[in-house]
Amino acid sequence: VQLQASGGGLVQAGDSLRLSCAYSGRTFSNNGMGWFRQAPGKEREFVAAIMWNSGRTSYADSVKGRFTISRNNAENTMYLQMNSLKPEDTAVYRCAAARGGWDSPSASDYRYWGQGTQVTVSS
Repeated sequence: VQLQASGGGLVQAGDSLRLSCAYSGRTFSNNGMGWFRQAPGKEREFVAAIMWNSGRTSYADSVKGRFTISRNNAENTMYLQMNSLKPEDTAVYRCAAARGGWDSPSASDYRYWGQGTQVTVSS
């Protein structure tokens, strides 16, 4: 089982980025999936999650209205569209697949994790 995150980079405040998470080794079409991030010296924090059937999404208050999570089960890919980026969004972003089909904000509900992709937003 492998989750591969990509799409990070160095951008300026106000710019946009689109992260992708490609998964292989098994199907996650019945699992919730999510994005988490961790900045240097800070705890890992929840960013966004989406139910298995894309019927419901949830977001951290800090990204609500700026970030959009989506998934394409047919292509085994999840996305995070990030708009109006701020310097405080700078972090390593990781994608994960939940044990169940829900859109949980709790990292402990996620069983499979991808490696991180660095997002750096300059002011």
